[in-house]
Amino acid sequence: MMTTVGSSTAFSGSSTAWRDLPRHYGRVGTVSSRFYRWRRSGVWQHVLEALQALADAQGRVGWELHFLDSTVVRAHQHAAGARKAGREPSAGDEALGRSRGGVTTKVHVRCEGYGKPVTFTLTGGQVHDSQQVTALINRGAIRRIGRGRPRLRPAKMVGDKAYSSRSIRLALRKRGIIPVIPTKANERRQPGFDREAYRQRNIVERLINRLKNFRRIATRYEKRAANYRAMITIGAILLWI
Repeated sequence: MMTTVGSSTAFSGSSTAWRDLPRHYGRVGTVSSRFYRWRRSGVWQHVLEALQALADAQGRVGWELHFLDSTVVRAHQHAAGARKAGREPSAGDEALGRSRGGVTTKVHVRCEGYGKPVTFTLTGGQVHDSQQVTALINRGAIRRIGRGRPRLRPAKMVGDKAYSSRSIRLALRKRGIIPVIPTKANERRQPGFDREAYRQRNIVERLINRLKNFRRIATRYEKRAANYRAMITIGAILLWI
């Protein structure tokens, strides 16, 4: 088990192929197949959720402010051309699209007040940030250790002008979340906009920079979106530890 964890974390920080993994991690076929099995069975996600639950029990999760943002990741030439056979029903275009950077994937992130990732989604690079707000605010519930329902909703949600729309603000308010989103030039200004909270938006920008320290997150090498999502999950696990 520890060999698989060690090899997978080392692999997420590199740009090499499985066959180039150092020998002390074990046989390549064994390590890679176990990584894929754990991804399919949700082991990586369960580990992340357990670490989040532990942090929340210790008071290390900030619920006053949560932040939304996204980043575009270039796909390596080997990331294209995934076979249709074996593709997951929900995979669609494997979260690959075309933007100014060429073939890209966009990672949409929600982080908590201390700069740790709560949840994320993947789309093609051309997809607008606002299209993933519903998914980001409905996912990422952190379960409580012991009694109590999982906790999902922060007091305020902070985002930049890309998230500025009446429908998004209304969706947040319906969930009891105060939106901290600046208005665009063609929109009416909001009374009582929390500028102090908005100034802390660099927290999510720093999180994205930390995630991109992992080479396999900064550049997408995986053909399957599910495998790339697993790499980001491993990166998130390392940030929560």
